[in-house]
This record gives sequence, C-alpha cells and structure tokens, in this order.
Amino acid sequence: MRYDTNIINIVLYEPEIPQNTGNIVRTAVATGGAVHLIKPLGFEISDKRLKRAGLDYWKDAKIFLYEDFADFKSKNHGRCFFASTKAAKRYDAVRYENGDCIIFGPESRGLDEKLLRENYAAAVRIPMVKNNRSLNLSNSVAVIVYEALRQWNFLGLETESGFFKKDF
Repeated sequence: MRYDTNIINIVLYEPEIPQNTGNIVRTAVATGGAVHLIKPLGFEISDKRLKRAGLDYWKDAKIFLYEDFADFKSKNHGRCFFASTKAAKRYDAVRYENGDCIIFGPESRGLDEKLLRENYAAAVRIPMVKNNRSLNLSNSVAVIVYEALRQWNFLGLETESGFFKKDF
C-alpha cells in the first residue's frame, strides 16, 4: 500500500492546470500530505509554471504518479472520498481517518460521471451559493484537507507562531 500514515492523500485525477497542481503540492508539504497524480496530465511535470507555483517545496514533496485510475487503485487500498459539486454529502460530515485519500477531478469538467456514480456514497461537496459552478481546485483541496486536520486537532502541525510571545 502506498498511503503514508497520519496524513491526507490528495489525489488529482487528470489535473490540467500546472499552477493549481503546484499550489496543491505546496499545501501538501505544509500539512504533511502526499499528492497522487493520475494521468493524463495537462502539463509536463517539468513545467516551469508547475515548479514556480510550488516554489522551493518540490524537494520536500511526496508525489506519486499513475498511468490511469486502475493503476492508482491497484496500488492503493485505503478509504477514498470523491470531491464533486454533484455530491449530496457535505465534506464536513465525514470523519476523516489518517491515510484517507480525497480524489479531485480535472478543473474543466470535474470527476468522470461513471467514476462518481460508482462511488457516490463516498462523494463529498463544499457548499456554495446556488448556480455557482465550482471553487478553484487548489482552494477546494485546501478547504477539505484543513477540515481533516481540524478534526485531528491539527496533530503534528505547529499551531502557534511564537511571534508575539515576548513580554511587552
């Protein structure tokens, strides 16, 4: 099994925009998570826009690459949730466990309808105003990842900056 423990696994199913993926890698590194990329990708891993968005976080990133969804499933057997605007269940109604994965679809079309139908019981959504299409992918990832971390009381994360700890 490829899942690390004590983390959320962020799975990007056919991501299209390098800047979003770079931002997501940065979020994963900042939260101790891993990023799983399922091909086809809308960019090259060496794309300078991808690296620029992730800044100097690439060296610390846990990134896994898969040929397709079947390849991902054959190597990962933990719980998966599917983020979609078409889901009925809110993302905060789930009790996330260490090692869970959250699968996000491509920016232009979201998760494949067949995949979503097959996994609808595990589909989650972020509430929005009526008739709004969706949030930006990297924002959606951050919202759900931080909900899982909040449920775990931000275990393993620095929760105080120490900046104002001086006596004045």
